[in-house]
Amino acid sequence: MSGVSVDLKGKTAVITGGGNGIGKACASAFMENGADIALIDYSAEALDEARKDFGSLCKLCKTYVCDVTNISQINETFGQIDKDFGRIDILLNSAGVNVQQWGEEVTEEAWDKVLNTNAKGSFFCCQAAGKTMIKQQSGSIINLGSAMSVVGYERRSSYCASKGAVAQFTKVLAGEWARYNITVNTVAPTFIYTPFTAPMFENEAFHEDVKKRILLGRVGEVKDVVGAVLYLASDAAQFVTGSILMVDGGWTAW
Repeated sequence: MSGVSVDLKGKTAVITGGGNGIGKACASAFMENGADIALIDYSAEALDEARKDFGSLCKLCKTYVCDVTNISQINETFGQIDKDFGRIDILLNSAGVNVQQWGEEVTEEAWDKVLNTNAKGSFFCCQAAGKTMIKQQSGSIINLGSAMSVVGYERRSSYCASKGAVAQFTKVLAGEWARYNITVNTVAPTFIYTPFTAPMFENEAFHEDVKKRILLGRVGEVKDVVGAVLYLASDAAQFVTGSILMVDGGWTAW
């Protein structure tokens, strides 16, 4: 249980990267607070496991296998979601990857993999959901950026580039779609304990370097991000758009 309460009854939330980590946790929190869920992931196995873990929470939860680097798959999937649910009130773009390489070693393959998933994939999911939201004249889009949207860190040229792109196109869409009562925001966490980051924290030097950069003195937990996402998805954030909500324990403030 997330322990955070907002009213999302009657709303449909779409989550990319929903089979694991932050996306899965946010999907669970959305359901706890009354939303119907469309869960997207490239892995059918991860989606099946997520449904099992959700248990009785999963009253109206449909899953969709989709590679977010493939625009035709995105459009087909979001078209099906529109048919299945009749509306899209919330989009959380949490699908993401990282390939750690020093600048002089970055390969074209790694660069394309990271940028295509994190930046291209997120943008075209925004576009697909945005078309439905424009028709209904309302919606909330939340893009998962990173503290690396605004600062750099070693061995993450492609990742920083991708998350910087997310923060910037979020602002553009917020401006273009404000007339349709659609809010578009970025949630920007620091390193969070997830299955995605667990191998990184096995390196004690890295773990200590991350902790010393965070003013609150600890690595973030998934629940820290869930609270920020729920806020932006709720009616409490109706006047918030084009923003980067830092969930970084103070990393970028000092």
